[in-house]
Amino acid sequence: MLAGTVAGGLGALLGIGGGVLLVPLLNRGLDLPFSQAAAISLVGVLGTSAAMSTTSTARRLLNPRLALLLLVFSVSGAVVGAKTVHLLQTRTLELIFGATAALVAVSMLARASRRNILPDVGQPLGVLDGRVFDDDTGRDVVYRVRRLPLALVTSAAAGLLASYVGVGGGIVIVPVLNAWCGVPMRVAAATSAFMIGVTAVPGVTGYYASGLLGDFHLAGATVAGVLAGYRLGSRQSGAAPVWRLKILMAMILAAVAAMYLR
Repeated sequence: MLAGTVAGGLGALLGIGGGVLLVPLLNRGLDLPFSQAAAISLVGVLGTSAAMSTTSTARRLLNPRLALLLLVFSVSGAVVGAKTVHLLQTRTLELIFGATAALVAVSMLARASRRNILPDVGQPLGVLDGRVFDDDTGRDVVYRVRRLPLALVTSAAAGLLASYVGVGGGIVIVPVLNAWCGVPMRVAAATSAFMIGVTAVPGVTGYYASGLLGDFHLAGATVAGVLAGYRLGSRQSGAAPVWRLKILMAMILAAVAAMYLR
């Protein structure tokens, strides 16, 4: 439950679903097999996404058009992952998990100070562009979605990772949307938090069919913690400067990468 609380708080702040923390804690902390830890983590991801729907801040920042478009690709990737995860050895899954965390950490650090916002001067916006209130500057700003093909490919890869290693895909979607596609950090986090619940469903279904979700006590305790943690994290999401969120995310991912790549 404590792990779920921390993971839920991270989900609210960073939109990563918390799986990047839940999997190591369950796998290395509680000595659960990697696949079982991934299965329970995906249930926690469902809880994070459900909690998001209850907060007004996340709904204000969400880009629904972009989320629905990306979901087509992330769910497709998740279905493929759920059907092929049994073909991979545990060590292979651990290496995929660690390598992904390392690459995303480097990407976040390289662009930690970049902001993807423009002054709101009433200019017309594209179908996927958006207008939000920026807590850091205290005014309305606009953003434009760029490199859409990259976002689509990344979403498919994120869905694959969700089913493989139980991370919900947010650790890939959020950095790419923010660093390369012109989406502000908080908008990327809210959009990812909406997406990860739907993306996690194929993986949860596959793990359940494989018998890896037999211990519902752990899954239930994890979700209870996630719901509490998300509410706590969402209250702080507007107060934390964006660059600090990026540094925090990079530090967490670097630690996870070191754990699984050694």
